[in-house]
Amino acid sequence: MTAQTDTAGSVTTVYKVTGMSCGHCEGSVSGEISEIPGVSSVKAVASTGEVTVVSDAPLDDEAVRAAVDEAGFELAGKA
Repeated sequence: MTAQTDTAGSVTTVYKVTGMSCGHCEGSVSGEISEIPGVSSVKAVASTGEVTVVSDAPLDDEAVRAAVDEAGFELAGKA
């Protein structure tokens, strides 16, 4: 599990998402997760299946899971 506190009180968490295969997939996952309150940055990388999220505070895993599900993918957990 990777969760670290960054500068200015932000938290960076890396999640593993299965099923992403292209830039469109990355955009779908990023778009859904970015709608979670408190999220300031999302970077999805299809080739590794990793999604790096920067937020004001640690996110509720179920909220992230619901966002990834909404995008049509599966949250495998934290990297």
